[in-house]
Order: sequence, then C-alpha cells, then structure tokens
Amino acid sequence: MQPLVFADNLIKKPTENEDLYKCVHCGLCLSSCPTYLVTGLETESPRGRIALMKAVHEDRAVLSKQIIPHMELCLQCRACEVACPSGVPFGRLMEATREQIYVQKKEPFLRRLILKIVFHHALPYPRRLYFIGRLLRIFQRLRISQIMRKIPGKIGQLHAQLPSLNGDFFRPSKESFRPKGQAKSRVGLLSGCVMPMTHGSTMEAVVRVLVRNKCEVVVPEAQVCCGALNLHGGDKEQAKEMARRNLKVFYEANIDAIIVASAGCGSTMKEYGDLLKNDSEYAEIAQVMSEKVKDISEFLVELPLDPPEGNLGISVTYQDPCHLAHAQRITDAPRKLLRSIPGVNLIELNSANTCCGAAGLYSTLQPKMSQELQRKKVESVLQVDCEVMATGNPGCAIQLENGLESAGSTIQVKHVIDLLDQSYNV
Repeated sequence: MQPLVFADNLIKKPTENEDLYKCVHCGLCLSSCPTYLVTGLETESPRGRIALMKAVHEDRAVLSKQIIPHMELCLQCRACEVACPSGVPFGRLMEATREQIYVQKKEPFLRRLILKIVFHHALPYPRRLYFIGRLLRIFQRLRISQIMRKIPGKIGQLHAQLPSLNGDFFRPSKESFRPKGQAKSRVGLLSGCVMPMTHGSTMEAVVRVLVRNKCEVVVPEAQVCCGALNLHGGDKEQAKEMARRNLKVFYEANIDAIIVASAGCGSTMKEYGDLLKNDSEYAEIAQVMSEKVKDISEFLVELPLDPPEGNLGISVTYQDPCHLAHAQRITDAPRKLLRSIPGVNLIELNSANTCCGAAGLYSTLQPKMSQELQRKKVESVLQVDCEVMATGNPGCAIQLENGLESAGSTIQVKHVIDLLDQSYNV
C-alpha cells in the first residue's frame, strides 16, 4: 500500500500536513466547482476530493480505479481557492495527488506512455515542437484533414479539438526589440510551447505593444516550456528541470520583469519559488525571479499606458481565464485595458469566471466533461450581443473558437492584446 505524499518526504503523522487538514468541510467551494455543478456529486467537488485524499493519506484507502477518476476529472481551475474561507491551497494538493498517480504508475499503460513522450521528449525541446507544428500545419492543409473532422466518434472529436496552425510561428530572437528613444524598462517575454504556433500573431502583437510602451523586449532563445502541463499532469520532477532552465535564462538576461501572455504559464512561473523551495542551488533565484513575473495585462495597467486612439467600434465580452482570475487573482487589469480602447463597448459575460473546459490537456483526456463545459460557456457567449469575445489564454481561445464555430456563430475570439494592438494601428 502506497500512501499519498504531500511533501518531499513521507509524512507519517496526518497532523503534520497543514495543507491537507485546513479544510473545515464548510461546502462554500461547491458552488464554484465546475465538475460539481455539472454532476452534483460530492466526489466531484473539492471537499469530496480532499476527503478521498485524506482517506488515502491515512491508509484507509489506496489509490485505485475507484478513486483516481475523481482526481483526474478535476480541472485544476482553482476557483475553489477563491471561495475557500480557510485558505486551502487546493491546487497544490491536487498537484501532489497527480504526482503520486504519475509516480506510482496508476494510469493505463498507453496513456502513461503518451504522456511520458509529451512530457519528456516534446515539451522540453522547442525545436521538436516547431517540427511537430510544421507537420501538423501541412496535414491541416490536406483534404483528408477536413474529412477527418466530420468522422463521428473519438477520431472526429480529437481532430476537431486541434488548433488551426495557419499563421506564421513566433520564434525567440537573438536580437532585442527596442523602442524609439530611451527605453523605460527591459523585459523578457516568455514565448512558451504552444502559443507561438497557435497564436503567433498575438505574440507579435505583445512585442509591438510593449515596444510602443517604451519597453526593450528580449525573447531568449534558450527558454523552454514553463512546465505547467507537466506539473498538472503529475510529472513534477521534469517540471522542476524546465523551471531551472527558464530561471537561468531569464536571470542571465538582466531584465526588470518577465512578461507572460498565457494565463496558465504565468501562474506556474509565479509559483516557481514554491516549486523549487527545497532546491539548494535554485531556491533563492526562484523566489527572486518568480516575483518578477507579470501577466501582460497586469504589467501594462501598472505603467503610464500609452493611450490607444484608434476607434474600433465593436462590442466585446470578456472570458476570465481560470489561472488568471483564480490562481493569479487578476480580473480588473484586462477589463481596464479593454475599456481604455476607444469604441469598445465591454459587455459583462454571465459566469465569466467559470471554466470553459480547456484546462491544458484536459479537453483531450476528459472530452465528455470538457465538451459539456464548452457548451455551457458558448451558450453564455451567444446570449451576449457582441462581435468579439476576448480572453487572456490560448487554451481558452482554442476551446471557445471551436465551440463557437460548431454552434455556427460568427463571433470572433481574440486576446485582449490583439484588440489593444489593433487600436494602436488603426
């Protein structure tokens, strides 16, 4: 029998684990949990999952086929953390639980093999990712790709979830991007793993907006994926290694801030200090550099923003990415940016902070729940009289683009920075 481990060493006394025993079972988290709202089951709520964690940790149960599915159905959206009056760090608990599932090899062999290939042989290597992206882009241009999207069942669903790779890829650069005149700050930009391929034009817009606001921008070539997908999937050791590589690269770049345009990446990098707190070599640098991480919207509203003047004349609604609203607690900044754009009529979305079902690899690993949450979110968007739905995370954008397209809607999905850049260039 292998108990759950919620620290670097095996904890023998339950009372020593403060995180696990902070939950007072008040139930205030239930109304914020997407999976509980869909199923109505206690086992699919944060409170229920913590009860299962305790049972395993106290040797009253084992990680089994009866328990693991409840853990895997969790989106790790962390909405429960905002609702919790006791400050339970549920995200940290779930990451530890997923780590034990991964380490103890409790997943089916084929799934474990695929995840290992992705986690160890793809995400840490940008060149491999770009090569895979190029192959996928070629495939999507073939007629067979369109046929596969229409095949009923899992093959068609999986193919429909793939992001469109029509545009140019964004790549790190040896040269920095400098504004005219004196730069007010020097910032490093995380390019990430998926966003440069799925939203290369948005990354270019981020660079232009930062330069417009008197920032020198460096995009280090040696950077890698932030490690979020590994961490959420249970591969904590590989996530640590990727974090070390990024910390070294951005530290040597001598920057004032690390700018991130993907909410999931930003929340992970802001927690590098916690991830590497027991690393004798990187603990201090991780703490210092994680405090420099800023979401692009957060960074811009803290500046004397160069006011956009181009009138867009559009109605926009905004979807809160979970790891921006819940993990980073940033909700006002993107809305302030949108309201600063002339001609943007911002209309609030009902349940704007409820998960859309993207959640990294979740839409592939848990398609049924993902599609149900996607459907609910699309219904909310369609109730708004808008032309654009804005967000701040590529995964959310892909999920909602697919959902709106399936619903026959012409509503466009754009990153907040795309709209700001558009106003600057009108």
